[in-house]
Amino acid sequence: MGSNKPDSSTAMRMLIAEIRDTLPFDIPETQICTDPCRGCPVKLMDYMRSELEAWEQRLDAGEKPGLGDLSRLEKKGRKVYRMLRENQLV
Repeated sequence: MGSNKPDSSTAMRMLIAEIRDTLPFDIPETQICTDPCRGCPVKLMDYMRSELEAWEQRLDAGEKPGLGDLSRLEKKGRKVYRMLRENQLV
């Protein structure tokens, strides 16, 4: 019996897609930046967007992420989501 688990590159692309689907990247900055806010949602979204784009470029270049890479990106995504939730954006 073979494993049905995706390889690490496929798993990373799936994680990136899930983060893109979960976080509100399409909300205009004027709706994101409201008072009062905890942290800076605009900066968090920019940071997360750059992280995802960097990984997409690395994957396109043939880099194979490790389990630690997947775990770190998931953890970052969860933290950004939690801050956006505290700011009532998700």
